[in-house]
Amino acid sequence: MTIRLILFGTQGCHLCEEAEAVLEKSLEDTEGGMGNIQIESADIADEEQWQKRYAVRIPVLYHEDSGRELDWPFDEQNIREFIDGIADLRIEKDSMGEVLVAANALYGAQTQRAIDNFAISGLVFPPVFIRTLALIKKTAAEVNMQLGLIDVRKGQAIVQAARQIEDGQHVDQFPVDIFQTGSGTSSNMNVNEVLAHLATTMAGIPVDANDHVNMGQSSNDVIPTAIHVSAVRQMHQHLLPALDHLAGTIEDKARQLDAVVKTGRTHLMDAMPIRMSQELDGWAFQIRSGRDRLNATLPRLQMLAQGGTAVGTGINAHPEFAERFAARISEECSINFVPSQSFFTSLSCQDTVVELSGQLKTIAVSLMKIANDLRWMNSGPLAGLGEVALPALQPGSSIMPGKVNPVMPEAVAMVAAQVIGNDATITVAGQSGAFQLNVMLPVIAYNILQSIDIIANACNALADKAIAGFTVNEEKIRTVLNRNPILVTALNPIIGYGRAAEIAKAAYRDDRPVIDVAVEMTGLSREELEKLLDPASLTRGGAGG
Repeated sequence: MTIRLILFGTQGCHLCEEAEAVLEKSLEDTEGGMGNIQIESADIADEEQWQKRYAVRIPVLYHEDSGRELDWPFDEQNIREFIDGIADLRIEKDSMGEVLVAANALYGAQTQRAIDNFAISGLVFPPVFIRTLALIKKTAAEVNMQLGLIDVRKGQAIVQAARQIEDGQHVDQFPVDIFQTGSGTSSNMNVNEVLAHLATTMAGIPVDANDHVNMGQSSNDVIPTAIHVSAVRQMHQHLLPALDHLAGTIEDKARQLDAVVKTGRTHLMDAMPIRMSQELDGWAFQIRSGRDRLNATLPRLQMLAQGGTAVGTGINAHPEFAERFAARISEECSINFVPSQSFFTSLSCQDTVVELSGQLKTIAVSLMKIANDLRWMNSGPLAGLGEVALPALQPGSSIMPGKVNPVMPEAVAMVAAQVIGNDATITVAGQSGAFQLNVMLPVIAYNILQSIDIIANACNALADKAIAGFTVNEEKIRTVLNRNPILVTALNPIIGYGRAAEIAKAAYRDDRPVIDVAVEMTGLSREELEKLLDPASLTRGGAGG
């Protein structure tokens, strides 16, 4: 390949003369070792655009085909590295023309354009999403072979190539940024191009990214389908089991602590007693309710856009494609996927994913509540509540020796905050369905999968590294409980709210056990009061008297 370089400079520029001399010497010293290289000089004064771009930078070595630049000062080593980088390229073509692509890349022109255009965040789709796209391409190829629409050699090569992606190979070949075209076309074509490259090698005949890998499909139905399928699979494989594990761990702990009666708190102030098992059962029911909400969303999430193609009409797809696709991918995943009841809905909006995100946000709120309860219960240990001691996982301070912090609840609280933020993004993105297509699909996919993933991991971590191992300071709990003036609430039906309030105030004022004050201020015997004010009995509800 001939490499044509331009050295931008201007007349009377001594640095430009130095740069030209370095270039000439570099080419002479290598004796052709840097390949077929043509260098021409260009005066920036000849073009206004050159002046604007290079006036304060000259001399600059420029490769027009790739747009790469090498600023002065440079030496022979810099030049060699610059040229080697250019030489390690190949020319790919698409409908817009030629593009230089890394020689060892499996993708083609459209992916390279996306790499060049969307150098925004460095965030890429998670592997599960790429594997799901490969699964969709494999399934489509299988269906198209069943329908006699694609040459069997080409179809089987696509299937074989897709299996490599599903197995986790070639992960570095999917570099397209999340912030790209709103339909996700760049990522769809990235997968199409990689599979076409691999399939061509395997089949020994040309396999085209559009005509063969993308047959009967559009980015507009592939990406929504990938969002649904990847979310459903991650829920079944990771999130739902993690929620069950957390709820079960909490329930096991509740059974162990059923005999522990503690001071309840409302507004963070002392309230009537509660068994620790009752408190934990409340947490467990939150988690199980969250799981039920997710299960209620699954039937809609298992409806697929595949078959709607460009605008929902199914143009260029076989009439049987959608049904056969859903049946085949259901068999592959052991999950009952069905074609959408309305492709127009599935392409133009993401209401089901917005719904799912809302359910995930609800679980995040539950986790935040549980995490904060644990932090309060663990606080101290001397100057806080000190009701429980969470497992000591790591030193808590770089300056205060011996300090141990509630790191796991803190981590879970941050996960909850992230999921709530993801939901805000998905809500805004879900509104971006202009006529026949939602145009924020990549950011929806990224955020929903991240929320599923981090909630699942947080649930497992909270269960195993906080709930299962915390211990209870029963002596401190008992001491505080027995002095709690709010126990007098149980006397309301007997002596009335007003008298009970006077007893509570006196107990607070004199810092005395409420039973001692009640003996003096009521006509009830200590024996009667011990029965009426027994904390364990009060956790069972009902009215005294």
